[in-house]
Amino acid sequence: MTSRGSGKQVRKSAAERSGEIVTAAARVGLEEGLECITRQRIADNLGVRPGLIHHYFPVIEELVAAAFTSATTAELDGLLPEAAAEPGSGGPLHAFQRFFALTSGAEFDNISKLWLNARHLSRYRPALHAQVVSQELRWCHRFEKIITDGVAEGEFHCDDPWAAAVRILAVVDGTSAYINTSADRRMAPIADLARTVTEAELGLATGRLQTA
Repeated sequence: MTSRGSGKQVRKSAAERSGEIVTAAARVGLEEGLECITRQRIADNLGVRPGLIHHYFPVIEELVAAAFTSATTAELDGLLPEAAAEPGSGGPLHAFQRFFALTSGAEFDNISKLWLNARHLSRYRPALHAQVVSQELRWCHRFEKIITDGVAEGEFHCDDPWAAAVRILAVVDGTSAYINTSADRRMAPIADLARTVTEAELGLATGRLQTA
């Protein structure tokens, strides 16, 4: 397949082209919403014909699901890398300190909006529903592993890492519930809620997960 345009045409591999399409779709989903992902929109953004998008994604819902997965996987790996608790990375305590420092800023707003958007649409879109469930469980397992590592190292005190992970993420998700509406008036009182709940779940002193 070749790119459309006046410049030199470059043939890309199927994997490269598919990845390029998913990345473009993920960007649209993050910035404007998953409903805005259409073949025409992604084709225009990439400077190709809509038929090329159809070639790789005959069912547009599969592209929407792939875009969501791409965006949320990048989010997870950026906020809480899989090797976050490995030697030389700072350990489990540092992993959570870093996580809460990163999620406290406005740059986290778009991904919060994407999750709300995806959970709503997943009621009607089976392909998206499957990916939302998969990504939710990936997040829970990532949290569970870091909590388990922290308990093994004596940094945390927690009898049930899985249950703690589920409860913490429920609070993280819950505190973003107003992101599309009254966040400017309702977020301040709960700004530290997820962090303080996490400290309680892990047997840490209040403020232990707050970076200096």
